[in-house]
Amino acid sequence: MTPRTTEHRPQMSVEDFEELERRAPETVWLEFINGKVVVKPMPDGNHSEIVAWLQRLCMQHCPDMWLHAERGLQTERYRKGRARADGVLVPRGAFKGHGEWSETGAVLMAVEVTSWDADTARRDRVDKPDGYAAAGIPVYLLIDRDDCSVTVFTHPEGGRYRQQVNKPFGSTVEIPAPVNLALDTEPLKEFVD
Repeated sequence: MTPRTTEHRPQMSVEDFEELERRAPETVWLEFINGKVVVKPMPDGNHSEIVAWLQRLCMQHCPDMWLHAERGLQTERYRKGRARADGVLVPRGAFKGHGEWSETGAVLMAVEVTSWDADTARRDRVDKPDGYAAAGIPVYLLIDRDDCSVTVFTHPEGGRYRQQVNKPFGSTVEIPAPVNLALDTEPLKEFVD
């Protein structure tokens, strides 16, 4: 009998997922989103360059913060999800002593950069914003290479972000408190081919 995924009946328990993820080969990253195991694609070079670009900007403008790449977070309602964010902005030292999957209390911003796989639309544009909002992460930054845009999601409430601002690459994007950062997104144009 094949388990069916619903909001009430996930494919497996969080504990079983974490054991599966620990045993997965290093070439595969797994996430547990909305009760379903999903494979997160390995980042391509342009994806990695975008995350490095954002890390450098955060270091320059937020010296007491660090943007961790590929950090595992406990997300969704009651921390039943496991998402590996492309970037997580936290105060320096916030993950000290943590295991692979961290609670989100210290997270100021989660970042995702779209990949070139078929699931990116649902995963990065719907499932992850809902999971990050439900976990109380104040800001979700989506760098969408398909749409050549940047979306800033803010004001998490009731498992959803109540505000979204979407701007095309080349615009200045304001990321509000608690991040307080203005991004000149012109450099992102070179990473969409």
